[in-house]
Amino acid sequence: MSTTTNMNQQEMDKLIAQYDKESATRQLAGPMKWISFGLLVLFSLYQLSSTLFFTLPPQIHRPIHLAFGLALVYLLYAGTPKGNHNKIGLVNMILALLGVFVSLYWVIDYEGLVTRTGNYTTMDMVVGGIAIVLVLEAARRVVGIPIALIATIFLLYTYFGPYMPGFLEHRGSDVERIIGHSYYTLEGILGTPLAVSSTFIFLFVLFGAFLEKTGVGEYFNDLSLVIAGKRIGGPAKVAVFSSALQGTISGSSVANVVTSGAFTIPMMKRLGYRSEFAAAVEASSSTGGQIMPPVMGAAAFLMAEFIGVPYLEIAKSAILPAILFFVGIWIMTHFEAKRLGLRGLSKEELPNKKEVLKKMYLLLPIVIIITALMMNISAERSAIIGIISTIIVGAFRKETRMSIADILEALASGARMALGVVAATACAGIIVGTITLTGIGLKLANGLIDLAGGQLFLTLFFTMIASLILGMGTPTTANYIITSTIAAPALIQLGVPAIAAHMFTFYFGIVADITPPVALAAFAASGIAKSKPIKTGVESTRLSIAAFMAPYIFVVSPALLLINTTLLESIWVMLTSTLGMIGVGAGLIGYWMSKLNVLERILAVAGGVLAVIPGIETDIAGFILLGLVFSLSYYKARKQKQSVQTTI
Repeated sequence: MSTTTNMNQQEMDKLIAQYDKESATRQLAGPMKWISFGLLVLFSLYQLSSTLFFTLPPQIHRPIHLAFGLALVYLLYAGTPKGNHNKIGLVNMILALLGVFVSLYWVIDYEGLVTRTGNYTTMDMVVGGIAIVLVLEAARRVVGIPIALIATIFLLYTYFGPYMPGFLEHRGSDVERIIGHSYYTLEGILGTPLAVSSTFIFLFVLFGAFLEKTGVGEYFNDLSLVIAGKRIGGPAKVAVFSSALQGTISGSSVANVVTSGAFTIPMMKRLGYRSEFAAAVEASSSTGGQIMPPVMGAAAFLMAEFIGVPYLEIAKSAILPAILFFVGIWIMTHFEAKRLGLRGLSKEELPNKKEVLKKMYLLLPIVIIITALMMNISAERSAIIGIISTIIVGAFRKETRMSIADILEALASGARMALGVVAATACAGIIVGTITLTGIGLKLANGLIDLAGGQLFLTLFFTMIASLILGMGTPTTANYIITSTIAAPALIQLGVPAIAAHMFTFYFGIVADITPPVALAAFAASGIAKSKPIKTGVESTRLSIAAFMAPYIFVVSPALLLINTTLLESIWVMLTSTLGMIGVGAGLIGYWMSKLNVLERILAVAGGVLAVIPGIETDIAGFILLGLVFSLSYYKARKQKQSVQTTI
């Protein structure tokens, strides 16, 4: 049996486009369809070739990457929601050509631009100014107004520095210096964010596109059904497991929601879960996919570059918090199913186990890419090894074998999915450039510490709020870049290890996708479940309590990130945190071995939180409270069972 959905592909694409701007591309026909398709394939081929066969200076490679990105954004994305989504107008064609021109200006006059640094010509200024405007508009179209607005505010701040109040005041910069720094150095548009986009991120996105083409996405659903379908509240646990697997190849919360939610949400509703709860399970799980190694979200690659550590270190540090996150959701779906008396799926509702196990080979590319990373092979080459292995593994059976047309479509799909990252990182480069030019990053970090009175917990809290607010309108990549350049330094000043500080901002940038009032992943799930969007967002936040607690845990106890710790310490932190999550989950759902009253729920949550907080004293106190609630719940369950037997 193969998984079926209540939505066709067209409906799924429409829903993704509604809540994920990066997916809202034009549906072209005729010559322009094939021209854009050819450019997408060429983009992917260039990225592969520049990794395998030749190395260009960054001032040439990054502009070529940007040229493809800008041209394709203006060809594939309409300027307004009501714009023509089937035809490219003359203005967009001109903008696409301008995007190519300003980018290749670096390639054409590379030596001249390098030698006249700081002494630019009028032509340089005109080209640089147009490039900045094109990048801002591309980001607005693909990513959203907030990031373009924030970048514009930072540019204005750079110019009007002398007029700023208090600690925000600085000497200011003239237009020539702003344009020069933003476009003709490696600290602005062509800086670190775009560098990571043009290497790690693009290739891993391409790897995900090839995996999808072999049908691995559907296979994840079938495998999840075989593993978790029979368990109590089976479909909800299938959603958790499937989304964790989907997260290994996708960096989009909304895409994860629609891909797996199209079949898990209807199943959950049929079984008896409330619409809001069913949608929330899928939204929470799909969002958590971005913190699931080995691929994680695109921002994880930026983190490796910002901190200056191998990507494998970031993936390794993310393992235990990711497991804790999914364990937390799993626990709460289990307690909800027990509370409602829900069953698992019957044998007839599940795929054929033998047929599913026969396709285990589809997971080989993921195993291979993890092995390559562990062998200290660079992330770029690991991704290419993963792509090649996907093609080879897909050839094992006729139904997964990739034809030349399939390979070309995967190349185009990967490039299309990467356009949002290109636009976001180029625009974020403007923000990073103004921060280095004005020193505002350090000023805001010191201001954040002063606002918190030098207290770590308050600084963490303010950072969390800033990340959640930014996440309302910016994707994880841009959110992370902004918060990491401002908030992470503040946390590091207070003694937090760099990986823990950056991971903290990364986590809350991701959680913003399910936090009301703008919870895009939750709203997408709501569209499938036909539930109330805000209620779904609130339910998603409740289910994702582990994602709100884990960052505080690993800041206080870096053992959870496997930083400067022994295996025993990490196991202990994971064990106490998991037990704590059981208590928190039981308290929030209102069920353990039996239904909990208000006092028992409060004690369960309190005991769970204490067990989660690192420290022997808090662990003991938490265990005592949890033991008390469990005993009371177990006693009531036995009493109810005896009462039923007596009645019979």
